[in-house]
Amino acid sequence: MSAQAKRLDRGGRIDRATPVNFTFNGKTYQGCAGDTVASALLANGVHLLARSWKYHRPRGVIAAGAEEPNALLQLETGAYAVPNARATQIELYEDLKASSVNAWPSVEFDAMAINGWFARMIPAGFYYKTFMWPKSFWTKHYEHYIRKAAGFGVAPVDHDPNRYEKTNAHCDVLVVGAGPAGLAAALAAGRSGARVILADEQAEMGGSLLASTQTIDGQPAAEWVSAALAELATLPEVRVLPRATVYGYLDHNFLTIAERLNDHLPLRARSANRERLWRVRAKRVVLATGAHERPLVFGNNDLPGVMLAGAVSTYTNRYAVRLGDKAVVFTNNDSAYQSALDLHAAGVNVVAVVDPRSNPQGELPLAARAAGIRIIDASVVTEARGGKRISGVQVMGLTANGEVGGSAQALDCDLLAISGGWSPVIHLSSQSCAKAIWSDEKACFLPGKPVQAEVSVGACAGEFTLNAALAGGLAAGAQAAQLADFETGVPATPEVRDPLEQPMLALWRVPSPAKPGRGSKAFIDFQNDVGVSDIRLAAREGYQSIEHTKRYTALGFGTDQGKLGNINGMAVLAEALAQTLPETGTTTFRPNYTPVTFGTIAGRDLGELFDPIRKTALHGWHVEHGAKFEDVGQWKRPWYYPRPGEDMHAAVNRECLAARNGVALMDASTLGKVDIQGEDAAEFLNLIYTNAWKKLGIGMARYGLMLKEDGMIFDDGVTVRLAENHFVMTTTTGGAARVMTWLERWLQTEWPHMKVRLTSVTDHWATIAVVGPKSREVVSRVCPDIDFSKEAFPFMALREGTAAGVAARVVRISFSGELSYEINVNANAARQVWDAVMAAGAEFDITPYGTETMHVLRAEKGFIIVGQDTDGSVTPQDCGMGWAIKKTGDFIGRRSFSRPDTARSDRKQLVGLLTSDPNVVLPEGAQLVKNPNAPIPNPMEGHVSSSYWSANCGRSIAMALVKDGFKRMGETLHAPLGDGRVVSATICKPVFIDPEGAHQNV
Repeated sequence: MSAQAKRLDRGGRIDRATPVNFTFNGKTYQGCAGDTVASALLANGVHLLARSWKYHRPRGVIAAGAEEPNALLQLETGAYAVPNARATQIELYEDLKASSVNAWPSVEFDAMAINGWFARMIPAGFYYKTFMWPKSFWTKHYEHYIRKAAGFGVAPVDHDPNRYEKTNAHCDVLVVGAGPAGLAAALAAGRSGARVILADEQAEMGGSLLASTQTIDGQPAAEWVSAALAELATLPEVRVLPRATVYGYLDHNFLTIAERLNDHLPLRARSANRERLWRVRAKRVVLATGAHERPLVFGNNDLPGVMLAGAVSTYTNRYAVRLGDKAVVFTNNDSAYQSALDLHAAGVNVVAVVDPRSNPQGELPLAARAAGIRIIDASVVTEARGGKRISGVQVMGLTANGEVGGSAQALDCDLLAISGGWSPVIHLSSQSCAKAIWSDEKACFLPGKPVQAEVSVGACAGEFTLNAALAGGLAAGAQAAQLADFETGVPATPEVRDPLEQPMLALWRVPSPAKPGRGSKAFIDFQNDVGVSDIRLAAREGYQSIEHTKRYTALGFGTDQGKLGNINGMAVLAEALAQTLPETGTTTFRPNYTPVTFGTIAGRDLGELFDPIRKTALHGWHVEHGAKFEDVGQWKRPWYYPRPGEDMHAAVNRECLAARNGVALMDASTLGKVDIQGEDAAEFLNLIYTNAWKKLGIGMARYGLMLKEDGMIFDDGVTVRLAENHFVMTTTTGGAARVMTWLERWLQTEWPHMKVRLTSVTDHWATIAVVGPKSREVVSRVCPDIDFSKEAFPFMALREGTAAGVAARVVRISFSGELSYEINVNANAARQVWDAVMAAGAEFDITPYGTETMHVLRAEKGFIIVGQDTDGSVTPQDCGMGWAIKKTGDFIGRRSFSRPDTARSDRKQLVGLLTSDPNVVLPEGAQLVKNPNAPIPNPMEGHVSSSYWSANCGRSIAMALVKDGFKRMGETLHAPLGDGRVVSATICKPVFIDPEGAHQNV
């Protein structure tokens, strides 16, 4: 086992009394409770953790938090495997197993590192220009190796054993980030009695204060954090969420939070619930998300051992790690001098601080001089040297015109701390629609004017001092509580003394003494191997938009999302285009801020919970009688009822013949049903449907077509009028939910003045369709108190009475073209009524039938099924259903009939097809052409929408959408099939049985 050779003897927030064993790349190491994997590996002297994506260059830890682009590891194995986990965010636990990714056979010796030798041949966009010839090599060679080389970690293939939760919450104030500004805001808001949620992605709250050497009210910063958290714990309306990343900011102050519940525990100690998704609606939001330190851009700036100065202080002060023996600090601002002082205090030899500014005189540079640290001013690091770890740097003077000059000096070091300034974390602010604004003074983008009820404070607002963070947080928290109707004052700001600083010198890239395109690679985006030369190449090739440059070079792609590199990349592009950085602009800040697991997003909406199985009240009977089922709009619907020795075709033929010649029954309970009441109900239906409804008689039914705004068929069904202001609408099974949503949308947003109430009653009513010439005799026996004579009970009428002693609504409608009745009863009584119908029809050999038979029966009559014979581009006129459109009055979609496209005469129209060989059934979806021998691409005349074998017709029948089909009756078209056959068919009217409708009117 490797000892923690680089662990400092004292200091830090780790628990030395609790050692934690783990493995990395198969080797066992030991860390301490409170470590991350990154800090534990660094404490063991391990700096080479990964290889870069494209060039497979050696990479180590550069940061200490969510902004880490390099140290992506494969965590655990099997079902618990996590790809691309950041070593800087993985809390160390016993027996943790981690390994490097994108490295073969090992991270120490990576065969793909040869790519680095050919870096000039594979610049940005090379994949758009290479591998184009010969064409056949793409599928045979190129694609296989490119896909094998791409990506980082490996996604698990085993079933995920974890569960994921979702919860909804409302609060008065949501504070994002628990650094100094966030803690102050939560305290100020919480003391008012407001409901406060404080969320931070780290396990330990305090942010930068956990590594700070400053004091607050005379006590160490970390002790102030402990006191603040202790007070928050006593406030009953304050909820503190550690390990919780606020990753999305949507409209109306709706934010999403991914809370990690047990990833920090050993596998054996984990509960089933791994993560929780919080969906929070907040009255006010305080963003205290901090800032990311920017790297400096110079040759070989990606070597292991090159780290951000702030991260160096974090590992030194918070994790008690000695990161090197000889360190150089390279900075354009005063903050990194604190890192030099921290290293010096930890016993590290700070060789020099390299600063491009002349004679820096801030308090921290003066303190560094007083500590005996050498400062090389007006100079820059032009190149880092080393292989698998940095071994030294080259330093050159910086002239007044921004070029390097003079002789180069070499400094030996095994650690280089760099700081190019700070970039506020404005992701959430930008997602809330606040437009980022550029600050020349602070050389960064700041949050713009708020669009929603939010405010940014602290470093994310460009206030980088501790005093400003605390004062701003307290004021923002108090104001947020006041705006949420809670009375509170602004607490006094704790006493803090910030060192006086000199302005930074913006340095987006270090000038290179080498000619352009030569010299060492200077990286901007470490995760995607994007260098200065790549950005310049994109500019030369015409990519002037930063969004286009991003996609051409991969700047800001991947899990990093440009946290470290994007500002430098934008500045280099601005320089190449001879424009300002504000003119160049930013890329779009999209959710997710950091990767969120699919499990968190899905929660428990999986399997049956994602797509619930719905069963009718008669499902048990269908199962008992051997029904085969199909899924229709979440429902399990009987497909057909095979008898012994029957396949589907034989069973469907038998069922179809029974419906036409005797009596059959079907469970139609799955049809959508909407109860519509109110004094404007009839006018509402007038606008929703294409036909008129005001004059429909009470106790009568009418078929209706529903269109979208573009005039295309959306749904259809029969609606009955129960009373003057009371209707019940039926919809297609699969369309029930979307129709209900559609009705509510129009009622709530366009016609809110209408007095109409909508209630979905689909599950409340069971519907039994009794079909066939003998149906009247059967239903008469089941419903003795209803007169079923033709005169008393005409077609499209409704009668109320009882069925098998149960209150029932019976409607005489037909989707088969036969004499037919639909009995509607309370779903709880469905089995009682069904059994009574079966008994009443026993002497007529009553036959249950399923959806396949239903399809054949309706196709024999030319009745459409929305979604099968329509596809979102079909109007009523295209289906020959102009009769369903009222002559006057408005309805949804009417105006679209006058559009040139809708009014043209050569639109696809619904027709029938009879194959030349009556025994051949056309496949649905088959394309139709005039000449099957025409050269490809052969012009398509239409396609088959429905096709069946009809036992009643003794042949195959089909329906199709054909260009100008109504005028082409008798014409022969051809369907080339995938097996090489060509089936010919003649266009006819789409009604194959009883065109006069005599059967249903007997």
